[in-house]
Amino acid sequence: MSAADRKEDRVRRLLEGPHPVVPAGLAASAAARGGRMLRRRRALRRVGWTLLCAAAVAFAVWAWLVRPWEVPPSGVSPPLEGW
Repeated sequence: MSAADRKEDRVRRLLEGPHPVVPAGLAASAAARGGRMLRRRRALRRVGWTLLCAAAVAFAVWAWLVRPWEVPPSGVSPPLEGW
């Protein structure tokens, strides 16, 4: 008998044996927990998108006001010689 046959035989015996008793409220509590997890995940996703949009708007406003792509004006003028 090979190892695969022994494993298959062991699995068959486990499946044919007596099944454990399931608590009465298990399905209801699992559904409630799943609902809570979905609501929490949905709320976190909404908060994340809101923060991302707020950061994008804040960056756009900052860039519009500061204009970092423009060269800042020079504080020193070139010397005037030869007049």
